[in-house]
Amino acid sequence: MALVYTVLIVYASLHPFSGWREQGLSPLAFLAAPWPRYWTWFDVISNVLGYAPLGFFLAVGGLRQGFRWPVLSAVVLAACLSLTMEATQSFLPVRVPSQLDWCLNTAGAVLGAGGVWLLNNRGGLERWRQFRHQWFVEDTRGALVLLAMWPLGLLFPLEVPLGLGQVVARASEALSDWGLPVELMAWLPTSAAERSALAPLTEVLCVALGALAPVLLLYAVMRNQVRRPLGLALVLLAGLAVTALSQALSFGPARAWGWWHAPVAWGFGLAVGVGVLAWLLPPRACAVLALLALAVNLTLLNPAPTSAYLAHNLQTWEQGRFIRFNGLAEWIGWIWPFVTLFYLAIRVSKRN
Repeated sequence: MALVYTVLIVYASLHPFSGWREQGLSPLAFLAAPWPRYWTWFDVISNVLGYAPLGFFLAVGGLRQGFRWPVLSAVVLAACLSLTMEATQSFLPVRVPSQLDWCLNTAGAVLGAGGVWLLNNRGGLERWRQFRHQWFVEDTRGALVLLAMWPLGLLFPLEVPLGLGQVVARASEALSDWGLPVELMAWLPTSAAERSALAPLTEVLCVALGALAPVLLLYAVMRNQVRRPLGLALVLLAGLAVTALSQALSFGPARAWGWWHAPVAWGFGLAVGVGVLAWLLPPRACAVLALLALAVNLTLLNPAPTSAYLAHNLQTWEQGRFIRFNGLAEWIGWIWPFVTLFYLAIRVSKRN
C-alpha cells in the first residue's frame, strides 16, 4: 500500500507532466527563498493530509519488516520524497515549489507515522490483524487496496455517478492533440456526434453496475456471508458520500446533491436489490459477477460523450485549487476498473 500511495503522490505532484523548462537556478533554491506571503487553509490542510497516509503506511511496513526505528524511518523517507517532488516542480511552469509545502508534508508524515506508534503501543494493529483474519479470507491485500482506492477515484468529476473508467472521450482528445496519424484516429470516436448520449435506462444500468463492482469485490474476499449486508451498506454509503463531496467541492455545499436524480436513484435501488440477492453466493461466483459488471459497465460508459457541463466542471479542477488532486483522482478513476478487472481475472483463474 505504501508503494501504491507513493506512485500516486508522484503523479499528483508532477501533474500535468508538460512544459518542462530550465530556470538556471538550483532545484533546491526554494529552500532559501522567503516564506510564501499568500497561502490558504485549504493548501495547509491538503499538504498535511496528503502525506499523513504515506507516513502511516511506511511505518506499518517498517513494523512488519522488523525495522529498528520504523516511525523515524517512515518520516525520513516521506520527507525525502516531498523534497524531491518540490525540487522537481522547479522545472514545471504550473507548479511552484515551496519550503512551506515541504514542512507541511513532513508534518503530515509525522502525524501518520505517530498514529502507527500510538496504535501499536495500545494494541490497535494487533486487533486489526485479528479483525482481518476474522472478516476476510487469506491473500486479500490486493482487494483491500482496490477497495481503499475506489472512493478516491470518485472524487474527480464524472459524467455518470460512480462511472469510473470512461476514458475514450478524453483519450481521443489527447491523441488528437498529439498528432496521431489519421489512419489510427479513424478507429476512435473523436467527435461528440460519433458518440451517442446515454439513455436514461443505460444510465440506470451504469450507476447500478458502478456500485455493484466494489460490493461484489468485497463479497469475494469476505470470510463470513452473514456479514455481507454490512459490507453492502458501507460501500454504497461511501459511494454516496464521496460523490456528494465531489459536487460540494466543485459547486458548493448547497449543490452537493445536485447529481441525485431519478436514473441515479433507480440505479442505486437496483444495486441494493442485486446486492441482497448476491448475499448467499460463493466467493468465486461473486468475483465472476464483479468481473462481468465491470466489463459491461465499461462497454456502456465509453461510447458516451463528455457533456459541456462536465467539461466546465473539469476546468475548475484542472486550473483551480484542485490541481493538487486533479492528477491523483483522475488517474485512479481511469485505471481502477481495468486494474480491478485484471485482479479479478487472476483471482478467478486460481484453483482454490
